[in-house]
Amino acid sequence: MRPRLLPILSERAGGRAVRILHVVPSYFPAIRYGGPIYSVHGLAKASAAAGHSVDVYTTNADGAGALDVPTDCWVEVDGVRVRYFPRRWPLRLFRAPDMATAAKAALANYDVVHIHAVFLWPIVTMARACRRAGVPYILSPRGMLVKSLFQARSGLVKRLWVVLFDRKTIEQASALHLTAQTEADELAAFDFDLPHMAIIPNGVEPMQSPDTAIGKADDQPFLLSLGRINWKKNLPALVAALAQSEQPALRLVIAGNDEDGDLAAVRTAIAVHHLEERVTIIDNSVTGDEKTALFITCAAFILPSLNENFGNVVVEAMAHAKPIIVTNGCGVAEVVRDADCGIVCAPNADSLSAAIGQLIGDPALMRKRGLAGQAYVREHLEWPAIAARMGAVYDAVIA
Repeated sequence: MRPRLLPILSERAGGRAVRILHVVPSYFPAIRYGGPIYSVHGLAKASAAAGHSVDVYTTNADGAGALDVPTDCWVEVDGVRVRYFPRRWPLRLFRAPDMATAAKAALANYDVVHIHAVFLWPIVTMARACRRAGVPYILSPRGMLVKSLFQARSGLVKRLWVVLFDRKTIEQASALHLTAQTEADELAAFDFDLPHMAIIPNGVEPMQSPDTAIGKADDQPFLLSLGRINWKKNLPALVAALAQSEQPALRLVIAGNDEDGDLAAVRTAIAVHHLEERVTIIDNSVTGDEKTALFITCAAFILPSLNENFGNVVVEAMAHAKPIIVTNGCGVAEVVRDADCGIVCAPNADSLSAAIGQLIGDPALMRKRGLAGQAYVREHLEWPAIAARMGAVYDAVIA
């Protein structure tokens, strides 16, 4: 069944403050988990700045270890109250029994609960608690409901989990929040009785001086691919595309942490194509000034993924006035098309190489596309605007 659009009278948040509880298995500063950490934190901060009361329930998960945070009290993070609950065995499910106990006493204090992700213990438990307490909840699957990804990794386990647990969580949500039409299309492939949906992209932090973000490109031009290293990022195909390109001076920088050992396949591709001198790997989560420096000095940004529900890092690159190459399996491809800030191509080496050749080497075109993307972000995708649109969704489900 195809999702139905949630009827929203206005894209502006209502006049009264809303009491919002976000539920997410992992949270800032556990940036090893990728884009959702930034997007949930950005939305929570912007909603709090808009005058809403915003709390977060999460776990202290940080890979195989735990964050160095208190787990018995609230912690303020950028104006948002966060409660980190201790993660218990089995760790991969982010099980946190103390979260369920706290929810029984606290859910009545909230107008709406916004739950992020699927396939994990906090999602099922908190959705059930909301239904019992009569509190509406919104579910953001965060790109995890894709049948092709089921087939590639842990397919049987995920199918069983959906049947036993997440189907009810999905079908009885007050609304679904999706970040792009492609995510809605993927969801329609399941035989769910879907609730209403709202399609709202992820945002980006407002830049204090956006014009200065254009910066000066590196003397040796390089493509930047930044984000969690994972098999679905399709990085070996990107390495092959670089080998095929007719830009012998062009380099590639791949930056991101390797959670599941998928970097080995990337290194193999580099060796096969003899690109050791042209590909640099930064094997960690790049943040702060280092991340900004990469955005400013790269020639263009490329996201070659097989599938992404959105692709936050593309919007960050757009904010820095960088032209974009993105594959059509990424939800953010819709934004790139609307902004006319780059090229959308298929996720294979031939198509990626053709896109690189079309964009790189034409400085005027690259600057034009970069400035177009930056202007689009300033008008549509900074967090205050996204939080206002989400505020209208909260008002709709509460009403």
